Amino acid sequence: MRMSAIGGILVAILGIALGLYLDGGQIAQMLQPTAALIVFGGTLGAVFIQFPFPVVLKATAQLRYVFMDRQDPARELIAQLIRYTQIVRREGLVALDRELESIDDPFFRKCLTLAIDGTTPNHLRAMMEIELDNACESDELLPRVFESAGGFAPTVGILGAVIGLIQVMQKLENINEVGKGIAVAFVATIYGVGSANLFFLPCAGRIKILVQRRGLLREMMLEGVLAIIDRANPRTLETKLSAYLSTPAPRKEVAKLVAAS
Repeated sequence: MRMSAIGGILVAILGIALGLYLDGGQIAQMLQPTAALIVFGGTLGAVFIQFPFPVVLKATAQLRYVFMDRQDPARELIAQLIRYTQIVRREGLVALDRELESIDDPFFRKCLTLAIDGTTPNHLRAMMEIELDNACESDELLPRVFESAGGFAPTVGILGAVIGLIQVMQKLENINEVGKGIAVAFVATIYGVGSANLFFLPCAGRIKILVQRRGLLREMMLEGVLAIIDRANPRTLETKLSAYLSTPAPRKEVAKLVAAS
């Protein structure tokens, strides 16, 4: 589990719950299925209007990377590229054809396939930069889904509060129920503002960081394949690609990864 994300949500929820308790309130007062249906149903509908359904599904799938920690693959990728460089210097570029089936990333596999097929470095860079730009544009939609949800939820929450107040106004003859009804009506506003600021917008920020990192890794793949075509020195390649690491890796650690691969 990604403890920073899980811990952040728990701290926020516990802080709000404790504040409510110290103010004499009860958690049960915040549990209003009708308000939740209005806020989350309205927000989801607005998101579907703005974004195609496949984009919303893909964005939702990114939540597992928000809450589930995953090791940065950069070091393993550098070790893999160094090993490929060593193979090319010994056996030639065609020898990498047997390695294609073991590559899971489509972008990396396409780069290496074009290199094996004899594409010149300039043409390969031009083709894959277009591919990279298209992939980045597609990935940039993912955090925007949650940013939009974070913008819609408070407004829909106000709509839910107004709907609740309308129902309260129809029961003014029973003055004892008016105050209680108004309190219930404003729960929708709490749901809207709370979900936006405690879930949707933070998730959008985290996904944006992950998307930017994914783009950098693709750039590293392209630079590595171009270096393989040029039969670059493995140590030179390691030094060049180490700039893409989020934290510097000791040379011995990379050497172990190369040997293990």
